Order: sequence, then C-alpha cells, then structure tokens
Amino acid sequence: MKGLILSGGKGTRLRPLTYTSAKQLVPVANKPVLFYGIEAIAAAGIREIGIVVGDTQTEIRAAAGDGSRWGVRIQYIEQAAPLGLAHAVKISEGFLGRDPFVMYLGDNLLNKGITHFVEEFERERPAAQILLARVPDPQMFGVAQLSDGKVIRLVEKPKEPIGDLALVGVYMFGPEVFESVNRIRPSFRNELEITDAIQDLIDRGLTVRPHIVEGWWKDTGKLEDMLEANRLILDTYERRIEGTVDVESRIEGKVVVEPGAVVERSVIRGPAIIGRGARIVHAYVGPFTSIMNDVEIQDSEIEHSIVLEGSSVRNLANRVTDSLIGKNVRIYRMPVKPVAYRFMLGDNSEVGIRW
Repeated sequence: MKGLILSGGKGTRLRPLTYTSAKQLVPVANKPVLFYGIEAIAAAGIREIGIVVGDTQTEIRAAAGDGSRWGVRIQYIEQAAPLGLAHAVKISEGFLGRDPFVMYLGDNLLNKGITHFVEEFERERPAAQILLARVPDPQMFGVAQLSDGKVIRLVEKPKEPIGDLALVGVYMFGPEVFESVNRIRPSFRNELEITDAIQDLIDRGLTVRPHIVEGWWKDTGKLEDMLEANRLILDTYERRIEGTVDVESRIEGKVVVEPGAVVERSVIRGPAIIGRGARIVHAYVGPFTSIMNDVEIQDSEIEHSIVLEGSSVRNLANRVTDSLIGKNVRIYRMPVKPVAYRFMLGDNSEVGIRW
C-alpha cells in the first residue's frame, strides 16, 4: 500500500498566519500538523508516501524532506491549483499506479492513528473505506448514509439533515477510484469532489465500507480546532524537565521543558510544553499552552495558546488566552491598558498595547 497526503490548500481560515506559512506546518504541541499524518501512515507500515503540494511546496519540501527521519520515502506531486480532493487523486495516479492507498488530509489529526483502519481495509478489500465521526454540525461536512454496514449515499454539506456521520479526512481506495475521478464533473465550486467520486463507486455497484472513528478527530483548519487539538495532545504528554529551572520557579503537572530552555521566577502549570531556547522569566504559563523554540515570555501570563518560534510577550497587565501567535511576533505593553487581549497574529507582526 501507499500513502497520499494532501498539503496543497491555502488555509484561508487561519489567515493572516497562513499568508506566510503553510497551514499544514502550523505546530500543534510544538510539532507541525503535517508530521502527525506522516507518523500515522508510517506506523501503519506504509513506506511510500506522496505529498500533493501547491503554492507552499518549497516550505513543505524543506520541512518534510525525503522522509528518511520517519523511515519512509516521500515523493512530491505538484498541483497547479486546489481543484478538489478528487483532482489530487487524479494527478497522483502516476505515483500510485494500481496499488491501494490511504489518502490523508494534511491538516487532520486522529488520536488513535490509522493502523486498525489500514488492517481492516487490507483484510476486506472494498473499493473504498471511509472514516466517519458523529458531529453536531453535519451541514459543515460531507455526510454519509449507511445501510447494513455499507455506505449508500454521500452528500457534501447537506442543507437538509440526512444524518450526523461526517467524513473524517482519511480515506482508503483501491484502483477502482481512478475510473470514478475521471467520470465525475466539477461541482459548483469548480472542484472535483471526493464525495462525488465515492458516490460514483457506489452507483457502479462497488462496496464502500464505513469505519466509525473511536476517540477524537480534529480538522485543524480553524483556530478553535487547532487550540483544541493542542489541548488534547498536550494532555497525553508525560512530565519531562531537561532545560534549566531555577529554585524560585514552580512546575506543576504534565510539563515538558526542552533542553536549552530557561525558566526563572515563574510558574508553569501543565499540560504545557516549553521549546528549546525559550526563556520564561517572571511569568505564568498556564494549562494547554505550547511555547515553541526561542520564544520569550516575560512579566506576562498566557494560557490555552500556541506561540511560534522567535516571538516575545512582555510586560502585559492582562492574561493572554485562546491565542495563536505567529513567528517573530512582539507583543508588549504601552501606556493605558485594555480590558482583555485576544490575538491571532501572522508571522513578523508587531503589536504595541497602550496602558
């Protein structure tokens, strides 16, 4: 089997951060989201992975490389424009050949991986197998209807409710899918929809099996979901202190302090991670916070947030919460303080706050 990861989207829901960075490389618990997908595919025993890339391909190639760090071989497949998931399958036929494959959306996270899913597909060998999860807002997703353990109908973002089983961003296909992606026509969005391709498999009398996800699943395309994924993953970490923590500081709970990080006169309350070279000085870092490499938090409080490399938060009167702060951002206090702070900042931003 082979793997296919889709990393060509523009990430409009995470702007302005994604004006300058691929959405699949935004870190969750100090690791790019894309890497979780690669790890999940590698853990399932798959050794050849194609990554479909678009405008941000240079950054993604630099980050993932040839795949050797995960024991896999990565090949990059260029998609000139984001013309739909089925289009990504279509242009990947040269890489995939006649091999069955797992398709994984590069901004998705599954806490229990895909190994059981892959084993089930290899054992049953349907034309397709799709992951489904119950959601409170099915009108935002592709939704599946089931009968006798098979998928009988798919509707993309249904206006009228047909059920609450949404398609998770992981699919498995046999070579039959290539005929389907060549048969379907673009949707009103001018995209080749994977739901249409799967429906074509069903209409041709082929078997499409569902697999209900156990545990949590997150599409990290929105700020709220990214922070929630960060919370869920941090909660799985074990305490590990490898940086320098002075005697005036207090570390509580599941906290990771990476080598080279310095914590002085501060309180870190886990789950939290402090990256290499970070400096936490006379500060409070609360639960569910990821501080990446070379970040400075001084005379400030922050929790339930993600702060990317090289940024600094200094001398704030109020606590920062529910925030995603990009690379090399500076946030500091100026005269006349506001009542509250909430940030979603792109790379190389600078914010001065009056007090």
